[in-house]
Amino acid sequence: MRKHTRIGPGRKAATLVTACLAMLLLSVDLTVLNLAVPQLTADLRPSSTQLLWIADVYGFALGSLLITMGSIGDRIGRRRLLLIGTVAFGAASALTAYASSPEQLIGARALLGVAGATIMPSTLSIVRNTFTDPVERAKAIGIWSSVSSAGFALGPLVGGVLLEHFWWGSVFLINLPVMAIIFVIGFIVLPESKNPEPGRLDALSVLLSVVGLAGLIYTIKDAAHDGLLQSDVGIAVLVAVGALYLFARRQGRLATPLIDVQLFRHRAFSASVGATVMAMFALAGVGFVGSQYFQVVLGWSALHSALAQLPGVLGAVFGAVLAPRLAAGWGRSRTVGLGLSLVTVGLLQYLWLSTDVNYPAVVAALVVTSAGVAMTFTVSADSVMAAVPKERAGAASAVAETAYELGGALGIAVLGSLLSRAYRNSLDLPAGLPGDVGQAARESLALAMRAAARLPEEAGRALGASARDAFMDGLHLAVGVCAALAAVTALAAWRALRGTDTTVPVSPDEVPEPATDRSPAKGGAGREA
Repeated sequence: MRKHTRIGPGRKAATLVTACLAMLLLSVDLTVLNLAVPQLTADLRPSSTQLLWIADVYGFALGSLLITMGSIGDRIGRRRLLLIGTVAFGAASALTAYASSPEQLIGARALLGVAGATIMPSTLSIVRNTFTDPVERAKAIGIWSSVSSAGFALGPLVGGVLLEHFWWGSVFLINLPVMAIIFVIGFIVLPESKNPEPGRLDALSVLLSVVGLAGLIYTIKDAAHDGLLQSDVGIAVLVAVGALYLFARRQGRLATPLIDVQLFRHRAFSASVGATVMAMFALAGVGFVGSQYFQVVLGWSALHSALAQLPGVLGAVFGAVLAPRLAAGWGRSRTVGLGLSLVTVGLLQYLWLSTDVNYPAVVAALVVTSAGVAMTFTVSADSVMAAVPKERAGAASAVAETAYELGGALGIAVLGSLLSRAYRNSLDLPAGLPGDVGQAARESLALAMRAAARLPEEAGRALGASARDAFMDGLHLAVGVCAALAAVTALAAWRALRGTDTTVPVSPDEVPEPATDRSPAKGGAGREA
């Protein structure tokens, strides 16, 4: 066996900091766009469908490629893939910042998601291979998870500060210096690790997963915008279901599948993945509609809106810190159930919001929802890893990361689509409006308020009031549906996780060999964690 150089405490700490910094930037980038929506809408004038694509194509591109990129990292080295990803992420950020049309912005955001998909699985795999002691590894992954949750809440603050002084593209341009720092530090301190026997990467599985997810998202978006009875929606449903069915069947037959579908036979594994999707669904979806509420309905500046949402950061940190202690005393099932119940209660607080300012209700909604999300995500991530044997840990972590990103992207797509459809159905246009004004007003609240500003005072005031009322109808519908889903998921997760609260510690012979400074570890078929 080849000798390995053990990594000292200082380098371990530097590795964790580098991985967390990369993860923080990816999480921030998923929500930082929310506050820029009004400005980029005024500048690029996207349709409501294009606006949704701009918001969530990053998350879907990232989420759909995580498992593929994780497999590539197994082959070429996780450190190498992360460094390649940082360069690509910086380049894509520059393209996004200077996009001059909705189509360019959508394309650039998709490239940003592809680059992000190379970074996220690398960070967790590097952490797991660096911290070989089970106790140290659990603490390190807990810190990584906490940073991920905090990043969601910090995105609006970072965006608000930048938008107060610069144009909307600055929320993407700020990625360049951060990625340069990650690249330099990562090049110096990160250890390399790869799977010596990763198996063949199945190109057909990659294609089927991408086609299936793309068809699913197209269905969600177009059904919300044009209705379920449209012919293209029906075609998209058939494509999505067919591709995902073939993908699942093929994974069961491959020696080295992209996703080990047998993992989902574990009740605790499936329930934990579902809880993660629901938590991120709620956080990202409410963040997307909430930013529009602050800026367009209440008329607050971007910075004011970001500062108003700062209590959410405190809630997320509190939930992440409290979760391990609750899980140790109450068990995973009760803690995840409590987390999703808090999400439900927090979402219901949004039903008290109106076109008038009620900031105490806003604070209550933000703190309770964020604490519940962080609590759920922290314990669910641990449950996913505890539900499977060590030889499947790599596949389990890839699925957990995919659930994390897809949950966030689905939240924006589904709740944003629900809000947009309810807004159009509820909007009562004042009589006598020009046709082009009425058409623009029905596209989005931001365009309606812009159109109202160009009308005579009385007509503009009437259109603005009608548009804000219609938006609130859509917001209440969206958060009501989300709260109902969270409540159902809380009950399902509690029931499914019962009996899995006690886990067997990792025995010494199950501890993987430590990551090395330069060479991959030998021995053991299958993907490493």
